[in-house]
Parts: sequence; C-alpha cells; structure tokens
Amino acid sequence: MSDADVAVAAEGEPFITPTAMEDDLEEHFPGDRGTLDPQIRRVLVHLLQRRFISAEKSRREWGLLLDHQQVIESRLNDLYVRLVIDHARGFAYKQQLRSDEIDMPVLLKDAPYSRAETLVLVHLRTVYQRESGAGESSVRIDIEDVEQTVLSYFADIDGSTARQQKAIRSAMERLDREGIVQEETSGRYRISALVEVVLSAETLRELREWLRGQGAIER
Repeated sequence: MSDADVAVAAEGEPFITPTAMEDDLEEHFPGDRGTLDPQIRRVLVHLLQRRFISAEKSRREWGLLLDHQQVIESRLNDLYVRLVIDHARGFAYKQQLRSDEIDMPVLLKDAPYSRAETLVLVHLRTVYQRESGAGESSVRIDIEDVEQTVLSYFADIDGSTARQQKAIRSAMERLDREGIVQEETSGRYRISALVEVVLSAETLRELREWLRGQGAIER
C-alpha cells in the first residue's frame, strides 16, 4: 500500500484536510491567528500609526506596500478605511470611509491642525507652489522667513509675539515629525511635496481668501 493510499479514508476523504498557504504560517506570537507575513503586518501597522508613508524616506515599506497592495487594502477596508497611493509624489496615506447610507464606525481620529499649524501650512504651501512653479526641484525655507510671514497672520487675540513665535516653532516641529518639512540644518527646512497633499490648491485658495478678509495678507 502506498503512502497515498494510507492518507485516504475508506469514504475517500483525507485524514488531514489540506491547509491553504496563507493559513499555514508559523505563529508570530503565542495564540497568533493572523495570516499575514510579519513584515506585511508591520507595513499595515505603520499605515495606521502614521499619517503618511514616503517612498523616499521608507523605501522598504513602500516596496512592500506596492507588492502587497491588494491584501493591505483588504485589511484596511475591513476597518472602513481606504488606502490612497499617490504614485506621482511618492506618498501613501489612509482615509476614513464615511457614508450617509451605511453605518460605518469611525476608527481614525487624527488630531486636527491647530490655528498656528494651519497658518504655517498656508505659508509653506504658498512658497512651495511658487518655487516649484518656477522650476525649483527642491524647495527650502528658513525658520525666520516662516516667523516673519506667519506672525503677520496672527491677531491680537493670539497673544504676545513671544507666544506666537513659540506656537510657530511648535508647528514646525509637528510638521517635521509628519514629514511635511525636513530640518536639514538648524533652522533650515526642505518643504516636501506632501504639503500639496495635506493642503489642496482649493483649500489653500479658501484659506488665503479668509486671511485677506481678515486683512492679514494683501489682495
């Protein structure tokens, strides 16, 4: 009798049911019931933890994301979250799915930008649009330039100049952590193309019109 004969019961059914490859992974931790390779799980977790994944700064994660895009999208969709990949700019990020017709619980609760952070973004986006439109492939800015311009956006209710400067520097620190700017030397930043994703041209126009209405910038 061959091994094949031993493996088949009298009713013609195998004693051991074949297991699909994705269900036959070794446990990554005790009690693990996950089906994804650990490195793909990490990409999925990073997408949930971070606002963005950059092709430039996270090449390995970016490659894994593209190679396993379908399964990662599937896992995110299970959580009512959409994956967005901007191939032209080299960024990937997530969006909370919402519907008036379907009850979708909200998972993503990213902290909104503060007033100071929004005003800094307006200036960074304006500078990036102007310089990249003039052919600059890499746009840089000094903290003094940011302070000089953004201070003019503030109103009296925003406190003293020292308080406003502190708010601007804190805003730049957050935007640096998120990859929107990158501090190359002390007080010198490179503006990432990510600023165009965070602040669309339409939103920029609306904010600049609002600032003009406040008399903060010239028409």
